[in-house]
Amino acid sequence: MKRMIVHCGPDSTQMALLEDGRLVEYAAESSQKRGLVGSFFKGKVVNVVPGMQAAFVDIGQKKNAFLYIDDLLHPHLEKQPRQKPLISSLLKPGQELVVQVVKDAFGNKGARVTTHYSLPGRWLVYMPTAGYVAVSKKIGLEEERARLRTIGEELRDEEEGLILRTVAENAEPEAIAEDLGMLRERWHHIQRKAEDVRAPSLLHHDLGMLQRLMRDIYSPETDELIMDCREQLEQTTAFLDTMLPGKSPKLMVYGGEEGLFEHYGIRQQLEKDFQRKIWLPGGGYIVWDNTEAMTVIDVNTGRFTGGQTLEETVFQTNMEAAQEIARLVRLRDAGGIIIVDFIDMDREEHQNAVLDMLESSLEGDRTQHHILGWTKLGLLEMTRKRVREENVLLLSE
Repeated sequence: MKRMIVHCGPDSTQMALLEDGRLVEYAAESSQKRGLVGSFFKGKVVNVVPGMQAAFVDIGQKKNAFLYIDDLLHPHLEKQPRQKPLISSLLKPGQELVVQVVKDAFGNKGARVTTHYSLPGRWLVYMPTAGYVAVSKKIGLEEERARLRTIGEELRDEEEGLILRTVAENAEPEAIAEDLGMLRERWHHIQRKAEDVRAPSLLHHDLGMLQRLMRDIYSPETDELIMDCREQLEQTTAFLDTMLPGKSPKLMVYGGEEGLFEHYGIRQQLEKDFQRKIWLPGGGYIVWDNTEAMTVIDVNTGRFTGGQTLEETVFQTNMEAAQEIARLVRLRDAGGIIIVDFIDMDREEHQNAVLDMLESSLEGDRTQHHILGWTKLGLLEMTRKRVREENVLLLSE
């Protein structure tokens, strides 16, 4: 069961996600500035850099967006040329094209954009030009995978691509078809608008934080949504009625005297989880450091002395740390390269167990990630897709 706690402040909206009572995700969205990931723009090529196989595109933001050659070629790998062409043969300065933001601007870098367009719905992701059907890897039953793939092939036009999402498991074909129809119409609207406006122009802004959560992970049968803003709740109810007609979601307005985050113990937990030093339940601790290029996490035994031997103490601390690191990676929305310096273990079976614990604890993470394993120096290396800036705690309201 998931419980979503949403606090509406004067300058931002904050969301905390609890899974079986445990805090696993946190996000904040400023009322003055929304992220651009998923949004479509009509842009104008400003500069083409053959040495980088990239182009810079004016989309009307402070910094020009970055378009790499791989994001310009056909989205289906089998339809790409065997030898990658020079980007200067595909784009010229002054050329206008429709692009979609896949990564927000960070620091001195502009947003990253693509021409591999995708529009996520409730049951599927619609890709207007991809030309294939795929099914979420998290759907394990092969019979269900085959059923969804057949439905997708029957529904799509020749050039279209579809990805059946995890929540589409056991979904009715009619619901999937309705979702596809809505996404098709949204794409056609983007195309029509692109013909009528001059570059640079915004063509379509993706949903806000709360609506994305409703679309991506909310289950009306089991999940609860608790908010302290009736107006926002009414908007969310109307959105759910459109997305999931006939359902009776568990939505409620909080009216207690103390703050919403205080009532559910979220504020106190966040203040602990966003410290540089985080204590583990058994007495060990981890140290979390961010650099421009990577996140570095160090594991220490601290006050923990529960094992009968040093190896057992180290192993138990590392197992606790693996679970906690998986939770914190989601909670902080860490991205890029992540290096974990677990305490050295002599036994290979202990190393494998810690790796398995980290992998299983990350199963609920919706963001794409890869655990690469142990380096020669005994460090654990993983990557996680960076889409937005890492979460910053906003608890001043």
